[in-house]
Amino acid sequence: TAASQPSTNWHLKENAREHHTSKFSSKELVVRRGQAFVITFNGAEQPDQTLTFIAETGPKPSKQHKTQVTFGISSTASKDSWSAVLQSASSNSVSISISSPPNAIIGRYKLSIQSSSSGTSSSAKLGTFVLLFNPWSSGDDVYLSNKAECEEYVLEEFGIIFAGNKNHISSFGWNFGQFQGDILDVCLDMMDRSLSYRQDPITDVSRRHDPRHVGRVLSAMVNANDDQGVVLGNWSGNYDGGKNPSSWTGSVEILHSWKKSGFRPVRYGQCWVFAAVLTTGKCLGIPTRTITNFSSAHDADRNLRVDEFYDASGNHLERGADSIWNFHVWNESWFSRSDLGPSHSGWQILDATPQEESEGIYQCGPASRKAIKEGEVELDYDCPFVFAEVNADCMYWNYDTSTGKKTLIFSESNEIGKSISTKAVGRDDRVDVTSDYKYEEGSKKEREVFKKARKTLGLEDKFDPTAAPFAEVEQKPDISGKFKVAGPLEVGKDLHLNLILENLESDAKTVHVNMTAWSTVYTRRPVHGIWKDSLSVTLSPKEEKLFPLKIPYTEYQQRLTTDNSIQVTALCHVEGGVQVLVQRDIILENPTIEIQILGEAKVNKEVDVEVIFTNPIDSEVTGCVLQVQGNDLLIGILEIDVPSLKAGEKSSTKFKLTPLEKGPKHLLLNFSCDKFANIKTFKMVNVID
Repeated sequence: TAASQPSTNWHLKENAREHHTSKFSSKELVVRRGQAFVITFNGAEQPDQTLTFIAETGPKPSKQHKTQVTFGISSTASKDSWSAVLQSASSNSVSISISSPPNAIIGRYKLSIQSSSSGTSSSAKLGTFVLLFNPWSSGDDVYLSNKAECEEYVLEEFGIIFAGNKNHISSFGWNFGQFQGDILDVCLDMMDRSLSYRQDPITDVSRRHDPRHVGRVLSAMVNANDDQGVVLGNWSGNYDGGKNPSSWTGSVEILHSWKKSGFRPVRYGQCWVFAAVLTTGKCLGIPTRTITNFSSAHDADRNLRVDEFYDASGNHLERGADSIWNFHVWNESWFSRSDLGPSHSGWQILDATPQEESEGIYQCGPASRKAIKEGEVELDYDCPFVFAEVNADCMYWNYDTSTGKKTLIFSESNEIGKSISTKAVGRDDRVDVTSDYKYEEGSKKEREVFKKARKTLGLEDKFDPTAAPFAEVEQKPDISGKFKVAGPLEVGKDLHLNLILENLESDAKTVHVNMTAWSTVYTRRPVHGIWKDSLSVTLSPKEEKLFPLKIPYTEYQQRLTTDNSIQVTALCHVEGGVQVLVQRDIILENPTIEIQILGEAKVNKEVDVEVIFTNPIDSEVTGCVLQVQGNDLLIGILEIDVPSLKAGEKSSTKFKLTPLEKGPKHLLLNFSCDKFANIKTFKMVNVID
């Protein structure tokens, strides 16, 4: 017989404190596996009564798939199975400590109880709870022994993402917001909407004890490809019909839009958006961080090299699927690799940006970072692609559009995988992790690892740079060239560069130079031609000459993408010699915005904030909007219209905050107007009682 529904006290506060889940705002119990939690329910304990608990998860719970477990009361907690220990019993209530094993399936469970005494039995539902991975428990696959790292990679909601290019690293703040509202539910929805679940829900749920499975499924679900996942990518430079990827400052808004629209992909994202949303998945308990790789290779054909093509005028052609991105952002998650052995445990690379298919869908990883460093590209999952992102060789070709003839201009083996960066633990600083991905560039060990990877991929007998038809063996150039910046790199100012050409030979050389400048997205995909010029010069033996160049603001203003990036190219045709390609990727700085907190920030007390922006250009800026967000400082996103500003005019915008909780909190700002897009900044606000 079914008994009446007993009332259950889940001891939310006490259990959450023990389980590092106090930041969740739900009314439901959220606990971590491999650790005990206490519940109390009403009902007298009879002397001859036996109690049996049933915990179930997934659509068709079964003992066989470990999605249904039954356990009685025992005298001590079990280490490797579900167990219950009686804490106390009175005439009308029973307190029980329930423990799950460190490899339990994560997700939402239904808990019920059966009691039988003297031949009659009754069952009752106690309610539901959510079980997560447990980085604080030494038996868990995601165990992270350093407590400060658990704080940063599991509990911290604020992050810093690095961008720009290898010559100029910039950064912006991001609100991961993994504890906000129903974000935990949305992340569980992601798992339940995956192809893996739709194709075989029973097997999918039974594999959710394994961070490898959960990480791989989330890497597929964060992008919209294949499965109506969370974010739709767009790298065209035209973002009509959605939001410019650069305008987002947090994951919460994105995940909420996805859920509210009935799970229609949110428009639009680029790599850091996919990576940041995947980082928010750390609410499930897998320690996760974002990683930025500068000069990142997208090697589409698994030959560990990327080919770039230029026409005779020096225009960068979109040919072939390979590309070199100014930067690319992916994730690392921390867990052990029982499939590869202990030396490959630790940080695992996951990449949710849809670049290449893996097992037929757009997902990538987990690839062991150790395997990447050692060139073990045969190991699961997707190591060849990740290895190429940080190690590929670059080949630059001249492509004759009328004949289809390709001529190699030059190749470069240490161009790719620079200044690999992540946020420091407990500080708002950049940490360089390049040496965790590869041995020192140019060292004997680094080339050995590259050779080993080529051999594993069956590339060793393919003559390296010049196997393609029509190719010529690389010849030594007679001249060298470089672009040097000669003035401020700021949006709104003319761009001044010097082209420096040097004759390396002891006889005179005549050079014809074709120059172009294109605005690009950060993937270095050309969007708009901005400027072109040409010059001819005869260089005396060993002579070096400098040519000043100017690209006026009026020329690039309308054509700049919101990435503020311009690629300048000079293709030098040397009479009687080989061509020389000179190029430079330039990122222009937006003006800055300043934030001041006027007074002390105290819990539940209003405090004024002032934001100051000065228009640096000599024309009016209109359509100015300021967006503000910050967990525990304000609810949701505050949007403020700022009046138009005349040339050189300064604006001050004030608003009020009422902090909800003490401690260091981050305020994130994004300012846009018709001439400057998405000027971002953040400020740490220390809230006191």
